[in-house]
Amino acid sequence: MTAPAADDQPTPGGGDPGPGEADLSIEADPGAAADPGAAADPGAAADLSVSAIEAAAGVLDGVARRTRVVHDPGLSAALGTPVWFKCEHEQHTGSFKLRGAYHRVATADPAARARGVVAASAGNHAQGVAFAAAAFGVPATIFVPAGANPVKVARTRRWGARVEEVPGGVEAALAAAADFAARGGRLLVHPFDDPAVVAGQGTIGLELLDQVPDLGTVLVGVGGGGLVSGVAAALRARRPGVRVIGVQSVLAPAFAISLRAGRRLTAVVGADLPGAVPLTADLPVTDLSVTDVPGAAARGRVIPVIPGSRLSGRPMLPRSAARPRTIADGMAVSEPGALTFALATRLVDEVVTVDEAAFWEAMVLLRRAGLAVEPAGAAPIAALLRHGGLAQGPTVAILSGGNIDPGVASRVKSLAAVATDDVGELRTTA
Repeated sequence: MTAPAADDQPTPGGGDPGPGEADLSIEADPGAAADPGAAADPGAAADLSVSAIEAAAGVLDGVARRTRVVHDPGLSAALGTPVWFKCEHEQHTGSFKLRGAYHRVATADPAARARGVVAASAGNHAQGVAFAAAAFGVPATIFVPAGANPVKVARTRRWGARVEEVPGGVEAALAAAADFAARGGRLLVHPFDDPAVVAGQGTIGLELLDQVPDLGTVLVGVGGGGLVSGVAAALRARRPGVRVIGVQSVLAPAFAISLRAGRRLTAVVGADLPGAVPLTADLPVTDLSVTDVPGAAARGRVIPVIPGSRLSGRPMLPRSAARPRTIADGMAVSEPGALTFALATRLVDEVVTVDEAAFWEAMVLLRRAGLAVEPAGAAPIAALLRHGGLAQGPTVAILSGGNIDPGVASRVKSLAAVATDDVGELRTTA
């Protein structure tokens, strides 16, 4: 069955929501969503109600696409259960991030919004914020880590945003954005640690319950945790038995190790490695320097599950590189958010890690199925390739983004040409 075509163009604006739409039902801080700056401690009020997510769906109606789901017969046969892909890479701006960004801007204090919208992002959140700012006719300034995906940066500029590069990683960009927003009384749109953002992402969970009525498991890529905690909040309220599994790279496992430790940890990846790790199926156990967020030193160790890889000509990182980074730039976050970690601790069943080769294999599988997905967006497929037992009952893998770097796309195309596995035809449903 073929899904109805989504509108090619979003409906901009949508006006200011009423009080019911802006109320995010965060019990200890009901006014947090309208605060023009960042919340003092988002994790202190981690109770996102399904009514808040339903209100977000109302705000996003006519703006965000209700993306299709497609059934993959190849994975379904291999895993012995139906497997579906939720195609958020086909969202406006090429990522689920539009949902949370637009909802935050739409429900914000109008005066702060009019002074300008500010965000920090490696790329996909940047585009969502720029899209929202353009819809409301307000200026947007986006701080990106130096060396960010050039495709994502160029597309952010095309939406009319001013882009500022910041030396360092996502955390440095976040600090610069927060300072700039505070100095001008502008609206700061955090990429994940904001209840309005999480509520917007949670609308995907509501859609999945309609699209796959007998849903058993959902797999979600995890960076800061906005998507996985929002989807989990929606599913737990409506269908508590659905399992929610997060997926991270073994080179960026902050959420996985934090949940294992029971507290938020910061993972400094590659700190103990003498050189880069080859992206092959014999990836070794990875040591991580871990720092407890309050300041206490700790040590963490993540052991990925790595069976034999099926691809020929697997990519290699240069041995001279001092700090290997995950190819999945969209999830390269060094610590969970306070709000998202508090939500995930209660609502998410598990967060697993996968080796870097699995991302390439997943992108190849998806390309051969006609789906162009970036590394972070392919994380749930990577998890199914490495941890097949995660698929219990009808399973949905959320393909969260499709803004793929040209170099990565070229490598995926080359690998797909020599891959031997048959993917099969995909079947689409609304």
